[in-house]
Amino acid sequence: MKIKALFTYDYGKENIKKIEQLGYDIKIINEKEVVYSDELKDIEVLVCYNPFQTLDIDKMKRLKWIQLSSAGIDQLPSGYARKSDIIVTNNRGGYSIPMGEWIVLKILELLKHSGKLYDNQKNKVWKMDTNILELYGKTVGFIGTGSIAEEAAKRLSGFDVNIMGLNTNGRDSKYFHRCFPASSIDEMLALSDIVVITIPYTKETHHMINEDRLKSMREGVYIVNVARGSIIDEKSLIKNIQKGKVAGAALDVAEEEPLSSDSPLWELPNVIITPHNSWISELRNDRRFNLIYNNMERYAKGQGLVNLVNLNKGY
Repeated sequence: MKIKALFTYDYGKENIKKIEQLGYDIKIINEKEVVYSDELKDIEVLVCYNPFQTLDIDKMKRLKWIQLSSAGIDQLPSGYARKSDIIVTNNRGGYSIPMGEWIVLKILELLKHSGKLYDNQKNKVWKMDTNILELYGKTVGFIGTGSIAEEAAKRLSGFDVNIMGLNTNGRDSKYFHRCFPASSIDEMLALSDIVVITIPYTKETHHMINEDRLKSMREGVYIVNVARGSIIDEKSLIKNIQKGKVAGAALDVAEEEPLSSDSPLWELPNVIITPHNSWISELRNDRRFNLIYNNMERYAKGQGLVNLVNLNKGY
């Protein structure tokens, strides 16, 4: 008997056919339109990003496995998944290379005052900036040492910087010179010239970077956020940028997306804003489909899945 699977994104006829040949009966419903109906009662596998606003999965009594196309899991009704013993896998690592590149790019743009120089070019102003900084010798502190941070740290290694990381228990991580436990966050922040946020968003990490955490940072610190906007208390960040405590920030995410046109962040000259774009690359769909295909092949054969999500795990 074929395994019934629901896809909320169409990966194309050829790719869907490849998966069907593994022994699946696939139903495709656009994520923005999917709601529960009796035709979904036998679905065993759900491949999706975030249909959970409209799709009531607690009615899908035969659901055994959710394959997320995202690395983050904050959109998942994790309580129900945990209670119902639903296996969850994500796309961990699928976007890490472009995001690692983005982090390095934005650090350099902040230190080299690229925004200001691009404005001069736009306005045909030939004016030298003598306040540009070097990345060499700086200390970069990552909040979170997962695959995104690892890819960024790998690329930063060639710049002769000191790379530090923060994770749940201070465990060592590849490409990091030193890692701190979560309880030592203030110590790491005090040592960092640049703070990069790469942790998942959870209720525990909501406003993790608040007024107190900002006080722990060095005067003139730079902040890069590719995780989720709500990890930072945006009002506190804006205040600390305006008074110069934070020298600059590169923000690919915002507390509310899209970022409101009324936000002061748009007008701050030392802030770089991108529209949750850091994960995009020409290879993203290939990587995502390859992971899904490999996992579905393993599932059909009764083998262990890759990128299993521990719903109780920290960062």
